[in-house]
Amino acid sequence: MIENKATDASPILRWAGGKNWLVKHINKLIPENFNNYHEPFIGGASIFLAVNPSNNTYISDLNKDLIDTYKAVKENPKNVIDNLKTFENTKEFYYHLREQELNNEYAKAARFIYLNQTSFNGIYRVNLKGKYNVPYGHRTKNFIEEEKIYRLSERFLNSTIEWGDFEINKDYIQERDLVFLDPPYTVSHNKNGFIKYNQRLFSLEDQYRLSEYIDFIKNRNAYYILTNAAHEKVKEIFHKGDKRFVKNRASLIGGNNSKRGIIEEYIFTNI
Repeated sequence: MIENKATDASPILRWAGGKNWLVKHINKLIPENFNNYHEPFIGGASIFLAVNPSNNTYISDLNKDLIDTYKAVKENPKNVIDNLKTFENTKEFYYHLREQELNNEYAKAARFIYLNQTSFNGIYRVNLKGKYNVPYGHRTKNFIEEEKIYRLSERFLNSTIEWGDFEINKDYIQERDLVFLDPPYTVSHNKNGFIKYNQRLFSLEDQYRLSEYIDFIKNRNAYYILTNAAHEKVKEIFHKGDKRFVKNRASLIGGNNSKRGIIEEYIFTNI
């Protein structure tokens, strides 16, 4: 059995829009003492792992395959790893497995991790029929990271993991809890076409619902941290008299014809 080093846990998945860039700043943002932890857009879980909450945690996401994978890792990491060991990092096996419909929850979790780690850029994308359709990535990195999976499983021990909209865990929020919010958004269309492009990710209506959700958090006398695109409409929607920071970072997303450079993102918080 892997030695318990859960405090050193790190993400097991590559995740577009992940917050690895924020990890080094997170200790400056979170309160010294908070009760339970909530993250309803869990994604790659980098912030959850960096915060390392000591009390109960409530995490969720609208991506069912992701949530089912985390549940399987929590319940039986060895079974997930044993399934991973039957997979091969070859183009032929990748496309074979990509077409498979697996019924066993641990095999499905292993498939999700495998496809994420061996696909092109770790993108999660499905076609109109809901079929994962990202091409093979020709990566040589080992896709089986046993220690990471065991550590993540240990970190999930005090976690309630649920699939659904960001409001699903709303009633669990209590006084002095911490809620980290990272809705999906693009940063490559911050200035032009932001609203139109993001309708497919997280609509303007969703942004207004999230604003009301933050009002609910504040009424519960709880803390929130929100990351979002640095756009005037976002600033308008989430202007609540709380702190707002602008963080600059290098953009790593874009095709050959895309302009890569420094982009800005907002952080809102009542801490």
